[in-house]
Amino acid sequence: MKEIEILVTGRLHAPTLERLEENFTIHLCDAGKAHTIDPNIAKRIQGVASMSGINRAGIGSLPALEMISNFGVGYDAVDVGCAIENSIMVSHTPTVLNEEVADTAMGLLINTVRELPAAETYLRAGKWEKDGTYPLTGTTLRGRTLGIYGLGRIGKAIAHRAVAFGLKIAYFGRNKQDVEYDYHDSIVSLAKAVDTLMIVAPGTLETVKSVNLEVMNALGENGVIINIGRGSVIDQSALIKALSDGTIRAAGLDVFEDEPHVPEALMALPNAVLLPHVGSASIATRDAMGKLVVDNLLGWFKDRKPLTPVPEMNRP
Repeated sequence: MKEIEILVTGRLHAPTLERLEENFTIHLCDAGKAHTIDPNIAKRIQGVASMSGINRAGIGSLPALEMISNFGVGYDAVDVGCAIENSIMVSHTPTVLNEEVADTAMGLLINTVRELPAAETYLRAGKWEKDGTYPLTGTTLRGRTLGIYGLGRIGKAIAHRAVAFGLKIAYFGRNKQDVEYDYHDSIVSLAKAVDTLMIVAPGTLETVKSVNLEVMNALGENGVIINIGRGSVIDQSALIKALSDGTIRAAGLDVFEDEPHVPEALMALPNAVLLPHVGSASIATRDAMGKLVVDNLLGWFKDRKPLTPVPEMNRP
């Protein structure tokens, strides 16, 4: 398939690039710059391997485009509506990162509730020896109820782990599912029923800032918010206020509204544990995601059957 030319948007990691080069002719461009490539190259591009998404302008600049293979389970940076309008297939990389992200979610929850990063900082600063033991943490996992916002593949993997930790589970999502956990028909109802909110929802128009001050008030002063979904789901300004004035107890975030920018006001908060979007960031998982990116392209150009098309591709 070396005659097929693929545009790589953003920085795919080396093993994925190597496998793409083995199978296709590839061209590289910076994130958000697909529309700026040489028109003589653009007219030959049949596929996109997307690390950073591709917008309407980018899609419109590639007249021969047939397939967009997105690196990541989330694909909100791909203009799927534009792709559908132009009969372009879009795929993503679900399943292969479920367990890694669920592990990260539980680690972030424990770190947030038990203040483990702050305790390590205390030790490294020499305060244990100088000032004595780290103060007792005011929060614990014991007796907590975990509300999962988005009970998809990753949400279910988190729930499985949380049950093993002795947590009660409730959830909210677009549909009630055949599971043993309590279902709530709104995010506010869920927040009222739990004291720990785990956000696994995708970044869509429906979810933008859906975790707002009303939700935080419903969660209450003992409330903890963990977000490993998308930064857009939380009203970040409201969260900073809620953490500052005690509306909720703490938050653990792996995703942010305007990545990689994190507001100074958020970084200054002692009750916020912050990670640089590392939910799936292990070599093994990223290799598996990259392999699926390439396999989806191969499947499409071989027999028009990518392995993991995004759900919109299967809708009438």
